[in-house]
Amino acid sequence: MLKDKFGRRFHYLRLSVTDVCNFSCDYCLPDGYQCDSDRNFLGLSEIRQICAGFADLGTKKIRITGGEPSLRKDLPQIIQIAASTTGIEQVAITTNGYRLEQQVDAWVDAGLNSLNVSIDSLDPRMFESITGHDKLETILSGIKRGLDRGLKVKVNGVLMRQYNGNELGAFLSWLKHTPITFRLIELMETGDNKDFFKLNHLSGEPIKQYLLENGWSPVIQNNTAGPAQEFWHPDYQGKIGLIMPYSKDFCASCNRLRISATGKLHLCLFADKGLDIRPYLQQTDTLELQQQLQQLLGDKDATHWLDQGFTGATKHLAMLGG
Repeated sequence: MLKDKFGRRFHYLRLSVTDVCNFSCDYCLPDGYQCDSDRNFLGLSEIRQICAGFADLGTKKIRITGGEPSLRKDLPQIIQIAASTTGIEQVAITTNGYRLEQQVDAWVDAGLNSLNVSIDSLDPRMFESITGHDKLETILSGIKRGLDRGLKVKVNGVLMRQYNGNELGAFLSWLKHTPITFRLIELMETGDNKDFFKLNHLSGEPIKQYLLENGWSPVIQNNTAGPAQEFWHPDYQGKIGLIMPYSKDFCASCNRLRISATGKLHLCLFADKGLDIRPYLQQTDTLELQQQLQQLLGDKDATHWLDQGFTGATKHLAMLGG
């Protein structure tokens, strides 16, 4: 079992398979993706070793992320590798939805059972303004198809004062008849968005208080759940969640590790640097990889220090993999 010196157990791996993204969201990659070096992304055999090694150490859930993972043509094969790994009970993906409508059936057929889609506004014009793409309607159609295929669907929206700070009512209206979980994520400060952060950061706490005062109740989470505080209401088909990395004790329930698309282990999403595990992915078995992972966990810190302005090596939000 993967366990750190603070007693936290890690059942959940976020596996990035590319850092390329085709959206140019204002808060993340306003100038689009910029490649500053050769990118040698993880191959299928390396991904197979990662899945097997982590599963043997108690990982039950793998989330495939990017950048935008659908930009990899072998994404269905990646999903199939994760889904067929003994011990892995849930395979999820985080996507901007650009290719969702066309590809979601292939993902489900490969073994996908959970879907996260990024939607920062339900206003088509605002959505296009944020992302640079007029794709909201086709993304919503892709979500419907995913629900029809039995996927568990979550939608993520970054909370931003000047963009969607007044859309809570629209989000709740959508949840009235849509069986998804919509999660508002506090905007996080990174190396290149400091001015944008100052203008647009909103705390999720007032929204939490509003929900509690209007009939919403907390959802009890299992040990593979992410960091969201989720709420349900008897009159709504959907749930709403809040991801508040600046809240007190946010890191106390951390259960996730992250591997970058180039084979770096990140003990925290905001870790100062990644730890290279790629040499251990070339072995015929996973024993050495498992030993290295257990040793590296001894360096995991108690918190991310975001509240003190620390952003580590995170230059932009696309690096976090959704």
